[in-house]
Amino acid sequence: MAGAGPAARLPEADGLPAPEENPIPPPLPLRTELSRLEIQRYSRQLVLPETGVRGQLRLSACSVLVVGCGGLGCPLAQYLAAAGVGRLGLVDHDVVELSNLHRQVLHRESRLGTSKARSAAAALREINSAVQCVPYELALGRDTALQLVRAYDVVADCSDNVPTRYLVNDACVLAGKPLVSASALRLEGQLAVYGYRGGPCYRCLFPKPPPPETVTNCADGGVLGVVPGILGSLQALEVLKIATGMGTSFHQAMLIFDALEGRFRHIKLRPRNPDCAVCGDNPSVTALQDYEQFCGSSATDKCRMLCLLSSDERVSVEEYKQILDDKVHHVLVDVRPLVEVDICRLPQAVFAPLSKLQEKDEGCLKSLVQRICEARQPSSENKAFPVYVVCKLGNDSQKAVKILQGLSYQGLGLISVKDIKGGLMAWANKINPEFPQY
Repeated sequence: MAGAGPAARLPEADGLPAPEENPIPPPLPLRTELSRLEIQRYSRQLVLPETGVRGQLRLSACSVLVVGCGGLGCPLAQYLAAAGVGRLGLVDHDVVELSNLHRQVLHRESRLGTSKARSAAAALREINSAVQCVPYELALGRDTALQLVRAYDVVADCSDNVPTRYLVNDACVLAGKPLVSASALRLEGQLAVYGYRGGPCYRCLFPKPPPPETVTNCADGGVLGVVPGILGSLQALEVLKIATGMGTSFHQAMLIFDALEGRFRHIKLRPRNPDCAVCGDNPSVTALQDYEQFCGSSATDKCRMLCLLSSDERVSVEEYKQILDDKVHHVLVDVRPLVEVDICRLPQAVFAPLSKLQEKDEGCLKSLVQRICEARQPSSENKAFPVYVVCKLGNDSQKAVKILQGLSYQGLGLISVKDIKGGLMAWANKINPEFPQY
């Protein structure tokens, strides 16, 4: 979600309007009465004492910037449009992919390959044509974020990467806008409201980003589709409460959701940190920065690519294919979790999950050593026997190489351990298009 400048423009598809440069919109007017059709449309929430006509009029004058039109942004925007928010700004530089559809409920099969921002805007206009939907087909970066955030009343962070979280937080603090933030992964999620009524900002709680190799996203760790749906709906609820004047309970608490247990927990947050770099009494961050450099990772929800090994410790999928074609004796070690091996695998691979290798699991290591010894030809005992390691993307395989390079077992002999760059997804893209991608 970070970078600079608009993404490539896409042709018209599935009745979507042709993309155009969207200028920063002017503020919405505060109206004094509802039309007959609006009363009919919003009648179920108009009769709520907490909302009423005054709250509905405030909604119609409110603008919300949605950063990310994915698993969180889709349900969030859907409910905000249905509730009658005046304007929705939809930021996303990505396109709709088949793997999105199990959780990103605004998109359709007919819109595969289409801009997510435009796809979401088209779907929202069908829900409520009175809502202004402004798609921004761009990668949010320090050159664009502050200008956009200043043009909206509330910001919802629905991104899936650490650099964008810091970028959006800092932009909201500098612009004085409340930030409703959520995340979802596997069977868990969390939600908080930052920079609202004296509460902390994101940097107050997390002044330093986590090491990039410890961060997992949906592509790496998976997610059950309904989990971001629940968190996105809760985000929408907090936006509506802020917009109508009800306020929020999560500017001084974080909501933690455990889908497996069906349990919600509230964690009390520390108050605003007076020494915070961006919202403190003497801030050192007074302008937006290079957040990819700050976090040491790319601002994308795609799978991260690590570089832990030297080039001579790695082989490409093309090189490994040549090794197979030349029938070079070797052992291929698949270090993915069993749940991923069940999805797809190369038939020649030996299964040894990274978690077992990291634990120095004796049974796993002995089994692996035995397979290497069995595969080694007697004539090559004085040479380093080749061992190749593969995973999904070539990240875990690099960690495994470092572990296997330190193997010291009687009878193992010399081994040369290398990983396969890009892993099985590179194999599917470059060698065998029939190999499943996940």
